[in-house]
Amino acid sequence: MLDFETGYEGKFDFPGNCGSPSTFYLFATVPRTGSSWFSHLLWATGCLGAPLEYLNFDAAGPYGFAHGVPELQAQTWRSVLRRRTSPNGVFGFKAFPLQLEVLQAENPGLMQAVMSAVMARPRIVYLERRDRVAHAISLARAAMSGVWRQEQETGDNIRPDFSPEMLAEAERRIDAERTAWEEMFRDLRIEPLRLWYEDIVANPPAAMTRVARFLDVKIDRAAAIEVPAVRKQSEAGALEWAKKYAEVKGAG
Repeated sequence: MLDFETGYEGKFDFPGNCGSPSTFYLFATVPRTGSSWFSHLLWATGCLGAPLEYLNFDAAGPYGFAHGVPELQAQTWRSVLRRRTSPNGVFGFKAFPLQLEVLQAENPGLMQAVMSAVMARPRIVYLERRDRVAHAISLARAAMSGVWRQEQETGDNIRPDFSPEMLAEAERRIDAERTAWEEMFRDLRIEPLRLWYEDIVANPPAAMTRVARFLDVKIDRAAAIEVPAVRKQSEAGALEWAKKYAEVKGAG
């Protein structure tokens, strides 16, 4: 049980939406792109939905209570559509390729419903990182330490020892998930709005404006709401990992 607020708690729901969303979008990304931080920025506008991982039914995920129970997963999704559609009719959800693959295998009915909604008027926001080395290091360190959020950090878990094997595995996973998205975009003939983590860090308001324009939605400053903050994790030891990574590549 997590002892900090993640944003999935009911108290953060929008006022109940009785109808279907008028604007529906998929926030597509891969792990460790800063997607949680950016999704909360979009949510805080009060105009761009609350694009969190509503299809994450992993036992340790936000909706682990529905793990392995297709009927409960479908019920949860319908509930989320009502509760997480912003007052202006916008609904977004974040997903990684692996989550969709698992959903297709374990709950094809819900997967079909989700994709039907996506394809009704295709709008996909796709987030990547330019710095592939930093990306792989971030994923490898998180996988080794089990620390995926700043709230999980303690004094002894933020500096995992360098592991070329874990780093190579992280690179393979990132490449595989990127390829999965690109194949999906190609097969569905969809060109997403492509955003880069580094650009968002440099100018968050500009990135949010791009998303709003892509969705044909206006951001009303009066609609802004308070949402749980996503704090930047410690980078203690990351520079050392980068140096060792360069040494390994140079030796190869």
